[in-house]
Amino acid sequence: MRVIDYFDKGAQHNGDRFFIVSDEGNVTYAEAARHSRRLAAGLYARGFSPGDGVGVLAPNVSEGLLGMLGLWRAGGVWAPLNHLNALSATLDFMNEVKVRWLLLHSRFADQVDEILAHVPTLKHVICLDKPFAGAESMADVLAAGDGVDIPDWSDPFGAPTAVCATWPTGGTTGRSKAVIWTNDVFANLIDLSTRHWPASEHPVNLMVAPITHAAGVMAVILAAQGATVVIRPGFDAEDALGRIERDGVTHVFLPPTAYYRMLEGQKARPRDCSSLKMLLIAAAPVSPDKFSEGVTAFGPCIAQCWGQAEAPMLLTYLSPQQVAAAVAGDHPERLASCGHPTLSCQVEAMDDQGNLLAPGERGELVVRGRLVTSGYHNRPEDTAAIRTFGWHHTGDVGYLDENGFVYIVDRKKEMVVTGGFNVYPAEVESAILALPEVRDCAVIGIPDDEWGEAVCALVIPAEPGWADAGHIISTSKATLGSVKAPKVVHFVDSLPSTPVGKVDKKAIRARYWKGRTRSVN
Repeated sequence: MRVIDYFDKGAQHNGDRFFIVSDEGNVTYAEAARHSRRLAAGLYARGFSPGDGVGVLAPNVSEGLLGMLGLWRAGGVWAPLNHLNALSATLDFMNEVKVRWLLLHSRFADQVDEILAHVPTLKHVICLDKPFAGAESMADVLAAGDGVDIPDWSDPFGAPTAVCATWPTGGTTGRSKAVIWTNDVFANLIDLSTRHWPASEHPVNLMVAPITHAAGVMAVILAAQGATVVIRPGFDAEDALGRIERDGVTHVFLPPTAYYRMLEGQKARPRDCSSLKMLLIAAAPVSPDKFSEGVTAFGPCIAQCWGQAEAPMLLTYLSPQQVAAAVAGDHPERLASCGHPTLSCQVEAMDDQGNLLAPGERGELVVRGRLVTSGYHNRPEDTAAIRTFGWHHTGDVGYLDENGFVYIVDRKKEMVVTGGFNVYPAEVESAILALPEVRDCAVIGIPDDEWGEAVCALVIPAEPGWADAGHIISTSKATLGSVKAPKVVHFVDSLPSTPVGKVDKKAIRARYWKGRTRSVN
């Protein structure tokens, strides 16, 4: 099946239900289905061909999600363009995947000329909302499609392997590559979520993270179940809590940084969040103590999953029931886990020689299964590099316990080598985040003449003005030992983040390694 077929399943039984609730207005499933058909027909009237790359550059607005449905109905390949990225990064990615069509929001109308000048494959720019110079109006495109039949490109045997998206990698360690997503990968995501996520008679999904990240994927996944997606322009903890209470939100995805802020807001002024069935945290590890606080603040709805662009979102899943049980004392160590491999995924730890490791032994986490994509767009050497020994190599370091639960210790590339010892920043961060005086932190290696690299912690205190570095260092030594404990602690008001909400370790490291020929000692 194609991605659009799953949306149609939701629309078939929920035509009068709101598909979208947003500041731009509410849209029913029936209205969204009609819009997608008219847009697909309009694209063909303007010369569209199946497999054309279609970029969508917009903030979190209803028009962006409707545009995605239309391009999929036409047989296009979605290129998610994060509006929080610098324009140079957007242009790089558009050229990487050779975007031919661009659905552009009026907020970026002043960038049309530069985009057209730097993306030679781009032939058509369509405004998603109100008309502006340099783009064809959506109304004209929709009108052009009236009476035009959409070609039947959906060969039932070829559709599963047809490309539906070229997904950007995180870009935190360099320029983003494009990962090839087929309909089958997306279909497996939908099937796995239906099996593993909590069910609801009428799901209500809150979208506060960028539509180009997991929040957008989650909206498409839940559409198959007739879910209403409440689209917010961005993340604001007070707004998110208010919408959960007001709209009876059942499902929401948050990166850890946003989850921590919402947790603080709920503790400070509790709202009725009893409708929540799953508050899903992903994109980075979460402090076990923050899981416990979340169950207290929001109820037994906290969950976590693990995935990446090359094997998206649901490689593992730690369910609300498992989190709540661990908080209650049943296998409390699982609060440090990202869960158990989902049904169609195999996960193992592997050493550098390709040997699979025993439970408890640390190595690179490698995976197999239907979630693993075919690789990078037009980058066969990069694809081959992450597919050695017959497995996909995630770049995450971790281990499995005796019951198959997966524990991520760190990113392989973020490992700090100090005095010849390997220190995994995520392990140090977990220990520091357990302190009630700490709201958030990031750990990196900084240059040190004696140790090569010194473990450095950047800490956001829970209360302004608190700055007891000695307490953090001594507590870390007691928990982790002197080698892993930070040698340096800097207190900061905020941590830089990537456009998808992850702490930007690359930007932090750049401050400390500036002027050096390499970022290791």
